[in-house]
Amino acid sequence: MAVHTFESEHEATSTGLPNTKLAMWLFLASDCLLFGALISTYVLYRGSSLVGPYPADVFDIPYTSVSSFVLLASSLTMVLALAAIQRGEMGRMRVWLLATALLGMTFVGGQVYEFTTFYREGLTLSTNLFGTTFYVLTGFHGTHVGVGILMLLSLVAMSFTGRITPRDTMAVELVGLYWHFVDIVWILIFTVVYLIPTGK
Repeated sequence: MAVHTFESEHEATSTGLPNTKLAMWLFLASDCLLFGALISTYVLYRGSSLVGPYPADVFDIPYTSVSSFVLLASSLTMVLALAAIQRGEMGRMRVWLLATALLGMTFVGGQVYEFTTFYREGLTLSTNLFGTTFYVLTGFHGTHVGVGILMLLSLVAMSFTGRITPRDTMAVELVGLYWHFVDIVWILIFTVVYLIPTGK
């Protein structure tokens, strides 16, 4: 019986890209529209809150900067994971995938702590326009990070059961595309939400 790998099941399309990679790019393009709408909404209502707390009252820029660095560092470990499977080094691939997932979990944990702190300071989803747009935007991003973590852990589990082999670099590459997209989106969110002053 022939054994079909992840890569062998995906033929190239007229674009020269395998079906799965094309589908991932289309998904990421649709996600760009989603985050574009959320970020635009945040910017549109920036400084429109009539009651506090306001961004300057709750933001801890140094803390969020460290959390952002942790997430960006995970892009490097993701690159190392892909390079490892391309060399056929499954053990190293697992290590780097787990490191990427751990960094992602650290970021999500930091976001949960930040949300909890903001809530204690009186900022809820319904407190004001700032609270609503902030929680929806960063919450959606945090959910995307959570999905990415599950994808990373799934790759590790599949590698132990033989469903991911050195020939299946496409699977790791696709998850890497998603993960890098999530990181890039966070750079934009961090810049727009945390670094650009609102005047209140």
